[in-house]
Amino acid sequence: MRSKKLLILYAFLLIVAVVTMVQLWRLNQRPQEIGPRDYPEIKEEGILRMITEYNQSGYFVSGDTVQGFQYELSQAIAKLSGLEVQTHLEMSLAKSFEELSDNKCDVIARNIPITSEMRENYLFTEPIVLNKQVLVQRTAEANNGQAPIRNQLDLAQKTLYIPKDSPALLRLQNLGHEIGDTIYVVEDELYSTEQLMIMVAKGDIDYAVCDQQIARMTQKKLPEVDILTDVSFTQLQSWAVRKDSPVLLDSLNSWLQQIKDSGLYDQIYKRYYK
Repeated sequence: MRSKKLLILYAFLLIVAVVTMVQLWRLNQRPQEIGPRDYPEIKEEGILRMITEYNQSGYFVSGDTVQGFQYELSQAIAKLSGLEVQTHLEMSLAKSFEELSDNKCDVIARNIPITSEMRENYLFTEPIVLNKQVLVQRTAEANNGQAPIRNQLDLAQKTLYIPKDSPALLRLQNLGHEIGDTIYVVEDELYSTEQLMIMVAKGDIDYAVCDQQIARMTQKKLPEVDILTDVSFTQLQSWAVRKDSPVLLDSLNSWLQQIKDSGLYDQIYKRYYK
């Protein structure tokens, strides 16, 4: 009888332990709300969270070295501010803005062409770079002697590829209205700008559109590609922060200006874009 009671007791304790573990697991699985973060909260924690893309403009690994235009700028800011800069990678600009809005990051560190709609929802630093959208196509030598397109009117009825959520979409829609004809745009969900350029070089697709800065860096490895045809005017491009982070915005602008005044910005820029 005593053994039976002990067995029941042990079974009861086991059930309690299992239920407790399940409840704790469920509690840990719940997304924890992150409160608003401006510079005072960031300074108190000592961590500045940045989100950028995995490419030569943002962040990439070469051998055993981390490189990238945005990454090097962020490390320069880390030295000036005394903050630890944590870098998170996300190729989708739309998802980057979602993470910014959800307080999962503090800064979107990538070259963002600013629109009036974006200004309504986010704050932007002083311009990081001047940039524009260019047409990626094959050279005549790599395209059976067919000359590259030089007139935007000749984009009528052509199919152009861009990465999903690319800022180039709005420009191409407007360009279609400007030339009075249809430009077919495919938003590719799988491939990045660099990968689309490779597909153009190999003849898998005929045209892509991307930032001139990224195009210049990637073209060094793709002599079959022509990037001399513009599809937009030169634009100011900046980093983004939340509307409730005005002090962080002022701090970023101050650090970036110090980096420019010291000549370090020019060194980093030339390393990637010249």
